[in-house]
Amino acid sequence: MTITENPTAAASGNAATDKFKGERFTADTSPERLSAIATEALAGFGALIRKHAVTYDEYRVLKQWLIDVGEGGEWPLLLDVFVEHEIEDVNSRRFRGTKGSIEGPYYVPGAPELPAQCTLPMRDEDRVHPPLVLRGQVTDLDGRGLGGARIEIWHADDEGYYSQFAPHLPHWNLRGTVVADAEGRYDITTIEPAPYQIPTDGPTGQFIEAAGWHPWRPAHLHLRVTAPGRQPIITQLYFAGGEWLDDDVATATKPELVLEPQVDDAGRKVATYDFALDPLAD
Repeated sequence: MTITENPTAAASGNAATDKFKGERFTADTSPERLSAIATEALAGFGALIRKHAVTYDEYRVLKQWLIDVGEGGEWPLLLDVFVEHEIEDVNSRRFRGTKGSIEGPYYVPGAPELPAQCTLPMRDEDRVHPPLVLRGQVTDLDGRGLGGARIEIWHADDEGYYSQFAPHLPHWNLRGTVVADAEGRYDITTIEPAPYQIPTDGPTGQFIEAAGWHPWRPAHLHLRVTAPGRQPIITQLYFAGGEWLDDDVATATKPELVLEPQVDDAGRKVATYDFALDPLAD
């Protein structure tokens, strides 16, 4: 096992770390719960070492790689790609509403507020692509519309780049906070994003290459849907027939989250997706 030295971390990985460090997080984890989780985690790691007879050379490579991940600013990237899907799955089991998915490292709060029927901010060069229209309704579990629900949406452009994580893009490109109408309906015009590779020029990419894995994610839209008194939904919507849909490096796709856009008379791709929100958990 060899992971070659490469001190240049992906710019997007660094940007994700910088944004994450802007907040401090806490949890109400008791010392007993922390001890139980940590003890089992270390025991599991020890069992893996014994099962595969990990050598000292491999152990030293691991230590150096962990240092590189930190110095390269890629911990949010690494954890969101390889761990978050398990956290999301466990935490979503108690809800009956729309399926969630991972948030990923590229969420930025405070996107411009837009009306229920809107077009996302985009460059002139984005507008040359066929429009994609995503429309639907935000409801409670009984199908009643939730007026004023907020749909935060963000996604990559046609080359796989996210605004605020790629210096050539305008600050809020393909990002917005859409306020649904009185019946919870929304109608968003944007463009279809491209599949993209997670950053590969830093230690996460070196690990993927060393393991013989691929770094690709299928094309997707990110959404965070909220309404007063309702459990927020963080999810991703994918596209039927899309490349890497069945082999996502982040293991985040779900059948319930796949869109099947239809082309309308104006040449637009139109997809409908409704969101059902659970009551706010106690």
